[in-house]
Amino acid sequence: MNSAAQPTTPFAETMVETDPARIHRLFEGQQPKALALRGSSAAERIAKLKRLRELMFEKREAIHAACHADFAKPAAEVEVTEILPVVAEAHHAMRKLKSWMKPKRKRPTLLMFGTSAEVRTEPRGVCLIISPWNYPINLSLGPLVSAIAAGNTVILKPSEMTPHCAAFLQEFLAELFDEDEVAVVQGAVQTSQTLLELPFDHIFFTGSPAVGRIVMGAAAKHLTSVTLELGGKSPVIVDRSAKIKTAATTLIWGKFANNGQTCIAPDYVYVHEAIRDEFIAACREALDALYGPREKLAENDDYCRIVNTKHYERVRGLLDDAIERGAKLPVGTVPANDDRFLAPTLLTQVNEDARIMEEEIFGPLLPILSYTDIEQPIASINARPKPLALYVYATDNDVIETVLSRTSAGGSCVNQAMMHFLHGQLPFGGVNNSGIGNSHGHYGYMAFSHERSVLRDRFSLAFLFRPPYNAFTRWFIRFAVRWLS
Repeated sequence: MNSAAQPTTPFAETMVETDPARIHRLFEGQQPKALALRGSSAAERIAKLKRLRELMFEKREAIHAACHADFAKPAAEVEVTEILPVVAEAHHAMRKLKSWMKPKRKRPTLLMFGTSAEVRTEPRGVCLIISPWNYPINLSLGPLVSAIAAGNTVILKPSEMTPHCAAFLQEFLAELFDEDEVAVVQGAVQTSQTLLELPFDHIFFTGSPAVGRIVMGAAAKHLTSVTLELGGKSPVIVDRSAKIKTAATTLIWGKFANNGQTCIAPDYVYVHEAIRDEFIAACREALDALYGPREKLAENDDYCRIVNTKHYERVRGLLDDAIERGAKLPVGTVPANDDRFLAPTLLTQVNEDARIMEEEIFGPLLPILSYTDIEQPIASINARPKPLALYVYATDNDVIETVLSRTSAGGSCVNQAMMHFLHGQLPFGGVNNSGIGNSHGHYGYMAFSHERSVLRDRFSLAFLFRPPYNAFTRWFIRFAVRWLS
């Protein structure tokens, strides 16, 4: 049997929930450690990040094996999408942490003449990271890098749907940290519920908008701050001025990497009617170039699988519903097997009422719709919840600016797909339904930090604003109000 088609061990079904008493002990045990870490130096934090980065290189074969066991992800794709983002995040934090930690001086306003002020960053404290299954290593350790850089303790709950990766994370982090600083807990709904009952200082959640609402509701009970990296339907506009081959190649890679199980994957494409047929032909060529002959794709080790049977059936249901409503398949076939293999599939003539146009696909299906006026896709995008990503392909700058200025999204790429995730100087996050807050680089450091204002009085005139309000102070207050207005 080809390695890409090997079944996974189904221990998501038998995973034991973590004892709630142990979760409470871990939480309580991290309280004093979090207080101690407030005084940790940049050098101490950098040393931890360096050990994490070095151990990732040492364990790369184990990471490959875990990702393959969970969804047959090829080793090269594991390197690019799981290992590279984490080591790059750690490297960037190690280079910049000293400057991030320095108090930032603030010039006084006229009203604050005679004072000095600064903003300090301090750790939030005991943090919870709940990570997803689609990039189980990357989306667990990336936020952890930021949390450690900011000086926090962490309880991490990886997804139960990628049990081999979850087991790896537990062993990996136990080698790096004592549990009073970083602990991993395994489990599903019951474990998550137990965790969310606790008054964490910050929660970092990556997952669906539906579960994000549950996390935010639980956090609200304790007024816990949150970072929510959610999802949504990330649209694409391909203008008639676009370089068609570039658009097809980058979109095909962005859509079908990880079998489409990516929160910022292109979810549906609006292509100008004038280039529609040429664009579809270019997509066919791009698929052949990336994955070889379509009839042999099921044997290709470079193409991974849907994570489990439940999600396979969900994505298959979206495809069946679209076809029943009149969709055509210029590329792809209706699968006839149940080994969680779904070929890259392009759909045209998709009914706007089809489920595939309402639900986040999270699989290798790409609806292609056409338009003649840029107002059409803009109106359609704005009628839906704000997406995590939006992509526009054009060489006409007026079109690009029109799309960017008249839509809203967590992040965008022009003539590229998904690459903004890897840019360490850019914030990564959603907006409204697609998320709250940002991560990566300095933005990730700030997500796990509290900005503390510090003002020092030197020779301010504050005493002139206090009672007793005699004739002079009343005159001075009126003068100050007029002068400062």
